[in-house]
Amino acid sequence: MTRTGQVRLAAALLFFLPALANGQTAPPPATASQAIALQQNGKLDEAAQAWTAVTHSDPHDAGAFASLGVVLARQQKYPEAAAAYKRALAIDPKLPGVELNLGLCEFKSGHFQAAAAALQKALAADPASIQARTMLGLSYYGAKNFKLAAEYLEPAAKADAGNTELHRTLAQSCLWAKEYACALEEFRGIVERSPDSEAAHVLTAEALDGLGKTDEAISEFETAAKIAPKEPNVHFGLGYLHWKSHQYSEAKQAFEQELALDPNHAQALAYLGDIARKENQPDEAVALLQRALKANPDLRLAEMDLAAIYLQQKKYKEAQSALLRAITLDSAQPDAHYQLGRLYHTLGNDADAEKEFTLVRQLHQKKEDESLAGKMPVSTDTSPPVP
Repeated sequence: MTRTGQVRLAAALLFFLPALANGQTAPPPATASQAIALQQNGKLDEAAQAWTAVTHSDPHDAGAFASLGVVLARQQKYPEAAAAYKRALAIDPKLPGVELNLGLCEFKSGHFQAAAAALQKALAADPASIQARTMLGLSYYGAKNFKLAAEYLEPAAKADAGNTELHRTLAQSCLWAKEYACALEEFRGIVERSPDSEAAHVLTAEALDGLGKTDEAISEFETAAKIAPKEPNVHFGLGYLHWKSHQYSEAKQAFEQELALDPNHAQALAYLGDIARKENQPDEAVALLQRALKANPDLRLAEMDLAAIYLQQKKYKEAQSALLRAITLDSAQPDAHYQLGRLYHTLGNDADAEKEFTLVRQLHQKKEDESLAGKMPVSTDTSPPVP
C-alpha cells in the first residue's frame, strides 16, 4: 500500500471523543468552561493546561482525563494522550468512546498489539461500529497477524466497495494468511477497477499460484511485465513460476531479464544456479550460487545446490559446510539432515551419520513453501495506515 493511500485511508477513520461524554462527572464549572472554550477556539496548548488543572483539582474525574486525552491527541502527542485515556479508564472503565480513542493513539504510536487490545474492547462495547472493526483489522495488519486482519477488514471492505486502499489491504492480508480464494476475489476486483496496475496483476498472480493455478498466474505476470517491464521483481516472479513448472528455458530468460535490471538480485542468481546444476553445468552453477550467497547469505536453495555439487565432486569438506549452513537456515527440513548423514557414512563416521538419520525419522515431512508469495522479495510497504 502506498504512503499516500495509507494517509487517505487513515484520515477517513480518524475519530475523536467529544470533549465531555454523556454521563461523566462535571468538573468545577469555571475551569471546565474555560477548557472547553479554549478547545473550541483551537487554543490547544491552553486547553491542555486547563484540563490538566481540572485533573489536579479532582484526580478522580474520568471525563476530565478523557478530555485531556482528546486535546493531546489533536496535538499529535499520542503517548501522552494514551496515558490520559488510560487514567480515565482506570477510573471509569465504561466511559463511552475512550477505548476507541486509546486504540487510535496506540495505533498511531506503532503499538499495534496494544491498539488491538483496546479496539477489541471498543468493538465489544459497540459491535456495530465499522470504525472500530476497521481499525482493529488494520492493527492486526500492523502486527502481521494477517488472518485476524482479514477477518475484521472483510466486513469493512464490503461496506465501502469504492475504497481501493482498504480492499488492497484486505487482499494482502488474505494473501499472506494463505487464504488465496479471498485474495483472488479482492485482487480481481482491483484489476477490474485499475487494469493498468502492474501491482494488481502481480498480486493476482500470487493468489492464483496459491490456488494451484500456475498457468493463469504466469499469464498475469506476463501482463504485469508488459505494463511495467522495469519494475523490480516482476521478471523474477515470472521466472520462478516457469521454474516451478519445469520450464527452464523460459525461466532462464526471465531471470536474466531481472538481472539486467539488478545484477545482484540474489534469488534470480540462485535459481539460475539451480537450473545450471540441473543442466549438468557445475562450474557455471557454482559461480552463480556463490554470487547469490554473496548478495544474500540466507538462501537455503543455494546452499543445498552447492552441497549437491560438492558431494558429486567429492569435495566433502565444502559439502559439509554447505549442509550445516542449510540446516542452520531451516533445521526442520529433513533433506539436509539426510544428505549430511550420507556424507558422514561415506567418511566412516557412522555414529554421527546415525544421529542425522534419526533426526530424519523424527522430523515430520515438512513441505517447503513453494508458493510464489513465499518466494517473492518484499518490495512493497507492508506498514498499516497511520492516522
